[in-house]
Amino acid sequence: MAPMDDTHYMRLAIAEAKAARDEDEVPVGAVVVCNGKVIAKTHNQTQRLHDVTAHAEMLAVTAAAIWLGGKYLTDCTIYVTVEPCPMCAGALGWAQVGKLVYGTDDPKRGYAHIAPAALHPKTEVVCGVLSDECSALVKEYFKMKRSRK
Repeated sequence: MAPMDDTHYMRLAIAEAKAARDEDEVPVGAVVVCNGKVIAKTHNQTQRLHDVTAHAEMLAVTAAAIWLGGKYLTDCTIYVTVEPCPMCAGALGWAQVGKLVYGTDDPKRGYAHIAPAALHPKTEVVCGVLSDECSALVKEYFKMKRSRK
């Protein structure tokens, strides 16, 4: 069986982002894959949990570490629909995640602009996977939020 590609796993992250949107959360989804197996899938839950740190990446890192029985994700890839913020990039750095794949850039709050050294130096980064689809989810969500006011 051939290994799945980044697009396949990003589609799973997009499904998580849509679940977040459906729960009136900012539509960001994350999936952690280790040796070809999905070990964590989650989405933003800041509203539900009343916790500003309950970003998709933070929850995914915790779930993956529990699944692995250790705090380091060196053999893992995390797929996130939106570029991580500095807090999440810091957590990914401390977890020593092997690879970060994200869909769309976040020019206002993304780590690359604010804290480019937050990731572990050995973390491979791939950006722009299904970017248009990931970006559209966020744009549509905030357009809908503005129209409600």
